[in-house]
Amino acid sequence: MNDGRIILGIDPGTTVMGYGIITVKGNSAKMIAMGVLELHKYSDHYLKLRKIFERVIQLIETYHPDELAIEAPFYGKNVQSMLKLGRAQGVAMAAALSRAIPIFEYAPLRIKQAITGRGNASKEQVALLLKHLLNIDEIPKYLDATDGLAAAYCHFLQNQKIQNRSSVKSWKEFINKNPGRVKK
Repeated sequence: MNDGRIILGIDPGTTVMGYGIITVKGNSAKMIAMGVLELHKYSDHYLKLRKIFERVIQLIETYHPDELAIEAPFYGKNVQSMLKLGRAQGVAMAAALSRAIPIFEYAPLRIKQAITGRGNASKEQVALLLKHLLNIDEIPKYLDATDGLAAAYCHFLQNQKIQNRSSVKSWKEFINKNPGRVKK
């Protein structure tokens, strides 16, 4: 499909699961797809988990990602909500593990910070920045889709930082390799 890496990002949820897929070539990322799996029409929690597993497998078989970046559950309204969210995350992770795909987990604050520079950014701010960064035509109805895309893009940025750190031995070399990032 491509000569770079493909990253599948997932924003787990038991009502709406968001996903985004990017391709990475060198220092650039491009969106391949994003969307949501709507689960509110199912009343049985275990059926929702099965649907999550099946959709993640379907995404893996369609796009052949090299890595999965997933948002970690956070304590929101109550413990029961967090447990359900953790199950949804676990099922998505199990789907990736069943296909031997490495998993990278990021806290929501870390994802927002990577995209916007602020850990307390809103979903709308994240979506608008991703629209600009990845040349997305239209922001989707459910921002869970851009949240899944944000997990993938956060992972791309994390890897880019590691590569940039390990590939330069001095500030002078960093400046020469990154002329657009440093003002002289």
